[in-house]
Amino acid sequence: MTQFADGLLHDFNAVTAGLFTSWSSGQVEGQVTRVRLLKRADYGRAELGLLRTHILLRN
Repeated sequence: MTQFADGLLHDFNAVTAGLFTSWSSGQVEGQVTRVRLLKRADYGRAELGLLRTHILLRN
């Protein structure tokens, strides 16, 4: 718990900015989730080229 509190104090400006600004990472998180689902659908067999094709075609 002490390490966690020290980390918060170390990044105090970032923590307060995250709490009080209107910025959201929701769109980015949604894209990351979509890519993970595509990877799971290929059962990890897809190489980067095939994964890229799937991502671009499903937009």
